[in-house]
Amino acid sequence: MEKGQLIVISGFAGTGKGTLVKLLTSRYEKEYILSVSATTRKPRGTEREGIEYFFKTVEEFEEMIAKDELLEYAKFVDNYYGTPASFVKEWREAGKNVILEIEIQGALKIKEKYKDTLLIFVVPPSAAELKNRLVKRGTETEEVINKRLRRAGEESEGIEQYDYVLVNDDLEECVETLHQVISAASHSTRVQGELIERLRQELKVFSD
Repeated sequence: MEKGQLIVISGFAGTGKGTLVKLLTSRYEKEYILSVSATTRKPRGTEREGIEYFFKTVEEFEEMIAKDELLEYAKFVDNYYGTPASFVKEWREAGKNVILEIEIQGALKIKEKYKDTLLIFVVPPSAAELKNRLVKRGTETEEVINKRLRRAGEESEGIEQYDYVLVNDDLEECVETLHQVISAASHSTRVQGELIERLRQELKVFSD
């Protein structure tokens, strides 16, 4: 069975990347799975263990850090969040493309460890449209919206480190483009490194 890809999707707050990922994983559920993060925060509402998050105590999480069992992790507002390596490994070996929806800092940490990681950054068609989407959500104050826009400006400095940039203008079109990009990337020399090396070794017998 062909090993699944490790895909990291990032983007500014308000680009619709969460909606994009949910639509992709539901439409092509046989091909993709969204990674489940571990966290030390308490479950909210109907959140379930192993579905929304793997809920850990601080001691358990710090033990995972010590044992290098996380692809990446960070601490936000006194709580740890991280990606368990075992989850990603298990599903990739089962042939599923594993998607991580994380920030630039975590994405680049993963790329350092796993060179075949596919990095995709989702952007809006314009800065004006980004502000419009944040305002339309109606969930944040003007101060928070401005803070998110300033943060987007900072994040834009790291986009070149990604493999692809995807403009989320029309959602339906964007989902299909994302699927096509991932499918094409599965044939790249970076992803097919194991196949290339195996062929090299097999061909050596003809050189002797």
